[in-house]
Amino acid sequence: MSEVLTDTMWQAIVTCDSSHDGTFFYGVSTTGIFCRPSCKSRTPAKQNIRVFRNARQALTQQYRPCKRCRPDGIRLQGEEWVDQIAGWIREHYAEPITLDRLADTFHAGASHLQRTFKRLQGESPAVFLQQIRLFKAQEMLESHDLTISEIADRIGFVNAAHFSTLFVTKTGITPSQYRDKQAIDSVDRKADNR
Repeated sequence: MSEVLTDTMWQAIVTCDSSHDGTFFYGVSTTGIFCRPSCKSRTPAKQNIRVFRNARQALTQQYRPCKRCRPDGIRLQGEEWVDQIAGWIREHYAEPITLDRLADTFHAGASHLQRTFKRLQGESPAVFLQQIRLFKAQEMLESHDLTISEIADRIGFVNAAHFSTLFVTKTGITPSQYRDKQAIDSVDRKADNR
């Protein structure tokens, strides 16, 4: 059960007042994340805030600790955090994903998330997302009779021409040529197995 959000608590959250750290924690119902009052993340909508006496109470209510202010006192290794972000991108690759959306989802500043992800993953979240989308496109081109536009839409591209251009840039051939090549290779493999 959460506590009542007082005006003093609300002001502490809005001003990121560290003097209130330890006196209460707040969770954001739309993200399922809880923070210290001093957290520098974007101020949530007042109606989405739930107040907790301690971190244990927030954890009991199934809230996850913020990666930025570490309200549970536990510091996640950067690798674990980046693995979580990468896993989330793999699950949601077909959705519109921006750096700001990732920052909101993982309760971090956009530039900090970008830097950390690139340092530990070796590429930016945008490049990582592109690679996943292109891999999924290749799978679909090999196993589905969908049009190029339908595939582009299913993997998260709003523009089939942009998808085709990116595909050519990364693979050296168009999506249609890739599909044709896979069909020929498949026939050749079957012939070799006879």
